Amino acid sequence: MDIKNFFNLPPQEVEQTLETNINTGLDDREVAERHNRYGYNEFKKQKRTSLLVKFLSQFKSFMIIVLLAAACISGVVGHIEGEGFTDAIIILAIVIINAVIGVAQEAKAEKSLEALEKLSSPQCKALRGGQVRVVESRDLVPGDIVILDTGDAVPADVRLVEAINIKVQESALTGESVPEDKFTEAIEGDVSVGDRDNMAFASSSVTYGRGKGIVTAIGMESEVGKIASMIQSVPDTKTPMQQKLDKLGKILGIAALSICAVIFLVGILYKRELLDMFMIAVSLAAAAIPEGLPAVSTIVLAVGVQRLVKRNAIVRKLPSVETLGSTQVICSDKTGTLTQNRMTVVKTFVDGAVADVNGNKAVADKELLIKIAILANDAKLGTGADDNVGDPTETALLDLGVKYNLVKSRLEEQLPRIAEVPFDSDRKLMSTVHRDSINLMVAVKGGVDELLARCTGIYDNGTVRELTSDDISRIAKANRDMAENALRVLAMATKQIGGLPEKVTSESLEKDLIFVGMVGMIDPPREEVKAAVEKCRSAGIKPVMITGDHRITAVAIAETLGIKQKDDLTMTGVEIENISDKELREKVNDISVYARVSPEHKVRIVRAFQANGNIVAMTGDGVNDAPALKLADIGVAMGITGTDVSKEAADVVLTDDNFATIVTAVEEGRRIYDNILKAIQFLLSTNIGEILVLFVAVIANWASPLLPIHILWINLVTDSLPALALSVDPADPNVMKRKPIDSRKGIMTRPFTIRIALQGLMVAALSLVAYVIGLKNSVEQAQTMTFAVLAFTQLTMIFGVRSGNRSALRGFFSNKYLLGAMALVTALMLAVLLIPAFGNVFHVVPLDSAHWLWVILLSIAPLPITDVAKLIGWRKR
Repeated sequence: MDIKNFFNLPPQEVEQTLETNINTGLDDREVAERHNRYGYNEFKKQKRTSLLVKFLSQFKSFMIIVLLAAACISGVVGHIEGEGFTDAIIILAIVIINAVIGVAQEAKAEKSLEALEKLSSPQCKALRGGQVRVVESRDLVPGDIVILDTGDAVPADVRLVEAINIKVQESALTGESVPEDKFTEAIEGDVSVGDRDNMAFASSSVTYGRGKGIVTAIGMESEVGKIASMIQSVPDTKTPMQQKLDKLGKILGIAALSICAVIFLVGILYKRELLDMFMIAVSLAAAAIPEGLPAVSTIVLAVGVQRLVKRNAIVRKLPSVETLGSTQVICSDKTGTLTQNRMTVVKTFVDGAVADVNGNKAVADKELLIKIAILANDAKLGTGADDNVGDPTETALLDLGVKYNLVKSRLEEQLPRIAEVPFDSDRKLMSTVHRDSINLMVAVKGGVDELLARCTGIYDNGTVRELTSDDISRIAKANRDMAENALRVLAMATKQIGGLPEKVTSESLEKDLIFVGMVGMIDPPREEVKAAVEKCRSAGIKPVMITGDHRITAVAIAETLGIKQKDDLTMTGVEIENISDKELREKVNDISVYARVSPEHKVRIVRAFQANGNIVAMTGDGVNDAPALKLADIGVAMGITGTDVSKEAADVVLTDDNFATIVTAVEEGRRIYDNILKAIQFLLSTNIGEILVLFVAVIANWASPLLPIHILWINLVTDSLPALALSVDPADPNVMKRKPIDSRKGIMTRPFTIRIALQGLMVAALSLVAYVIGLKNSVEQAQTMTFAVLAFTQLTMIFGVRSGNRSALRGFFSNKYLLGAMALVTALMLAVLLIPAFGNVFHVVPLDSAHWLWVILLSIAPLPITDVAKLIGWRKR
């Protein structure tokens, strides 16, 4: 069955093609037969990943594989030397804890999302066997006849065969704020989903009128279903930090193997015992790999995720929050994300002048304008603006009345409605008749041109006079000015009549009207978004609006928010269709607004940005956003107004639907990225120091300055605890005033590598000085002093790592967890060095006061050394 062109066919042909009857519908036998043929009206759900698979997926990175290999080697060596498997067990414990943290966070995020999911309308009205029945939406089949009334959710894709003033809100699918007027006539040619005005689509809702339609597509074959399949076909991608840590892991793995090879070669040259050389080589290889790094990076991310939960953002996948920190482009849907998704009257035109809506006491003509807007209105006022029932345009008029203390219920008590001519899309007018104390009042609202054509008079400062050509010109200009600012304009008119005409029709009521004024309304931007956009720009992030709405509306909102700047270009979906992917890639960086786009266009736009090497975040709440949310490096969905489809596709869900929250998330992502870099710099500097100490000793043919147990203790205890404390280090004050990190650059950039190398060289030099001083007494004392200086040097060096350009002592007390970690590591080291029982295990000897003084002086040396280096001007990463 061809389900693509039902909008091209008249109702009778659709009825014949689907073998149904619009008057009686299908019977139960036909429904059962079609269930067998087409299935049920539901999406195919992807299988949830089991806990075991999630757990195993944590072991994919090269760094973890290297650690597992190191654990195996440590186990073999420990067995050969008779020292057991302690080292191997500790390394394995670190790896497993890292995996458990990752799985726990993902499971917690899934539970949070389940709590957010809303129950969709599970039932609808269908004509079955000549009777209107309430049936489950999942039981619908192609050919079913569905009855639609105001407030109903559209349960499947439907070709309308009856449309009585029906309007359908399709913003979740098309991105348009204003409900679409629907009709039944066939449409010629191939048009986009948003322009198929004889169709109603699943995920939309009826805001006005009523209708009847034939179900043409269900489940995965519906327009929403097609989007769901697009989501499932988009592969998962690794985050920039995952890619960089994998790359770093490979570099460290290769470095470890190279070190082993060099040491064996040196050993052969010195004719030393092969087993001794193998042990030294393994120790060096262990020193080259920062065992604590995977756990540190995971915990840094987990802590960041918990901070974001408190700031209204749920992160579904742990590494995603880091990607936010690297974001270079934010592609945002307009409706409901940048705007409030609620039409609001912002301008009025009465007595020849345009004025802002401010809620001050209205003059006589303005009060009459608002009264007409409320009376010629079928919407109902709820307890709050979000609870109003009816067409968004009409609810906006009721909200306008509330601002001026004019409430529909009180007005209708004073002026009860006794007749009406409903709105229809042909004449674009709606009229109601109300009983006044003496006469009958006719209230008319509608399109400006259509209403003016039926007016002969005009209200001018409380008096009625003849409508002149100058008045019409003035009204036309005001209408044009408001329209150019993307306002939807409605006009109001009235007249008094002595009694009802014999037939209440458009012809009998809508003539000789007196023009009162106009209102201009728009789906306004969220108040906090403009500041958020400015913050994005200062952070070097390009904000882009992608919407299904019209160009003029999109541009007006984008200019108001600062998304579109003077030289920025705009592009429509039709224009995207007419250019190749290569052309789009060349133009994409100059375009800030995309209008009238389809889901496929959004995906092409995201791919074009990514092809240029950009890290792309996509925000949105509608079904139409889902494929791009899935494809983007970071997908951000809205938790309140967002559809389940968009939330399922996203990496991050904003629980307050606030675009500004994404800027907070970006800031947190940058803090996390910085803190991971601090941990990498700290850990690698220490490890390079260890390598250089051992390497120099081998080359000089000295006894080993460090024993394997010393290296493992430093890597897993004195390294890891302070590095973990860096996870809560405060953000740099200028974190949102610098450009994003270039995703094409690895972690080990030239300046960053130089800083690590210099700090590693400093640690090695200070440790070797301690070794030489201790060696004057004994090898054991030299090893003890080297072990002590290497461990304590890390604790002072970490303060120099916290900032690339500020003094190491600045902000000394800003991270209480770091101070606590330092105190704990210092206590553990003193216990190892001073308590004989521990000393025997670690093969250390007591030190006298002179040697302790050397240990203290050498250990605090990194503070002045790093401050001097910063003054000289080593480059900040």
